[in-house]
Amino acid sequence: MLEIKQDIRDARVLDFVDFCISELSVLLKLPQQDIYDRLKHSGILHDYIVPSYDVLHTFSLRYLMEDLTDYMYEKGVLSDRCLEKMWKEYDEAEY
Repeated sequence: MLEIKQDIRDARVLDFVDFCISELSVLLKLPQQDIYDRLKHSGILHDYIVPSYDVLHTFSLRYLMEDLTDYMYEKGVLSDRCLEKMWKEYDEAEY
């Protein structure tokens, strides 16, 4: 599970982070390592996902993916063209 095991001690949070990375990887069609690097280096992983686990894990998959991809865009680790294309494909496939 990449490097996250060393950073996150709570198994529930670790599983959730792994889930987020896996789902973002599928949705964005990017390798999991790339997603992990983007989340870690932008601060989203340790400043948002981990401390907000209690709230985030209650979101629907669609809402969680929208929330995370919007935040990735705000942090500059995802382009707006990537978002537009991704959500168009998502809606057509009914992810």
